[in-house]
Amino acid sequence: MTYKVVVTSDAEEDLDNFIKYLIIEKKNIQAAENVLNDYDATIESLKYVAGSLKLCDNPRLRQMEYRRINFLNHRYFMLYRIVDQIVFVDNIFHELQDYENKIY
Repeated sequence: MTYKVVVTSDAEEDLDNFIKYLIIEKKNIQAAENVLNDYDATIESLKYVAGSLKLCDNPRLRQMEYRRINFLNHRYFMLYRIVDQIVFVDNIFHELQDYENKIY
């Protein structure tokens, strides 16, 4: 099964913030390009594996039917939910962020 993936404006903003940090603060354009390439590859993978990944362990996130997919090569991940064969990527986080308390 192939899913349609919709990236919400919140998730796009999350990604933009990470990329701006890498370019402006770290002055590392190559790292930003690598993260963007990894993002694209993760979205492509999500089209095929979204339904096979488990619901989040956090009870509140599980109740909202969130799942998590890690970027393939970096320490970022996406929180997403599936509605009628459409995957909605709602947020992107770095694994060191306290994401469980940022989702409501």
